[in-house]
Amino acid sequence: MATRVLIDHRHPEKAHRPDNPVARKPAWIRVRAPNHPTYHETRALMRENKLVTVCEEAACPNIGECWSQRHATMMIMGDTCTRACAFCNVRTGMPEALDASEPARVADAVAKLGLRHVVVTSVDRDDLADGGARHFAAVIGAIRATAPGTTIEVLTPDFLRKPGATEIVAEAAPDVFNHNLETVPRLYPTIRPGARYFQSLRLLDQVKMLNPAIFTKSGLMVGLGEARAEVGQVMDDLRIADVDFLTLGQYLQPTPKHATVASFVTPDEFADYASTARAKGFLMVSATPLTRSSYHADADFAALKAARAAMLAGSGQQAVSA
Repeated sequence: MATRVLIDHRHPEKAHRPDNPVARKPAWIRVRAPNHPTYHETRALMRENKLVTVCEEAACPNIGECWSQRHATMMIMGDTCTRACAFCNVRTGMPEALDASEPARVADAVAKLGLRHVVVTSVDRDDLADGGARHFAAVIGAIRATAPGTTIEVLTPDFLRKPGATEIVAEAAPDVFNHNLETVPRLYPTIRPGARYFQSLRLLDQVKMLNPAIFTKSGLMVGLGEARAEVGQVMDDLRIADVDFLTLGQYLQPTPKHATVASFVTPDEFADYASTARAKGFLMVSATPLTRSSYHADADFAALKAARAAMLAGSGQQAVSA
């Protein structure tokens, strides 16, 4: 009964769907429950600053590890998404109005956590004329003012049918501009029905054209029924868009109402995907079962900068995140 109430509350659009059995996770996916003192300190700071994190809302399996190291991914513009993707645990519905005090609160939390690198993401806000682009820019500006030594990574929506939105965020000059393709084009109608594959590709390509100094990044979930050749084609599409950093991780089913796991991809298969991606020319690749967009983002950013410097120096060196 508790699960049913949770679904009705967070995902009313999924409440009447038939249940998909949740498969038992293999040993390489299981993680320990969070119990480190710093985890609780990080959680308390998020509550104190009235902030939402994707770590909690998306039920990330790495929350214990990351929060124990004071790494939290801020989710701005509320906790309610206007999309209803089949893989996502973030609540859906009509969001509340934007909070003008949020940029300052995010910046304050970044400073108190002492973050070298911060990831800022958001729900989709199709209800806003600019999709929330100006709010992203305001958050970037507030962090720059309050914690000038912190590098900033944004993970944005696709800004579908929001002309000028990508330009607004790119002009705010985040260090990394991330937008996840999530899955292969064939699965978009069932897994990401509110999005358009080529719009997401175009956004990443546009960012690089607007400001070549910004690192671009994208991610895929595997285990949804995609074929290996389809993943390879997405890699090729991302390289055509000059995307620097690719992440691949295992899809995990949040509830019985979400898309089922078609397969658990083994660590060896992830290693093969990583080798393929490196051969295609990505500066950075992170491909493991528990990889998520912001997992180890601070260390990865340092490696990404080093990889670009090596490439510009003519060595052609690439970096790989294990």
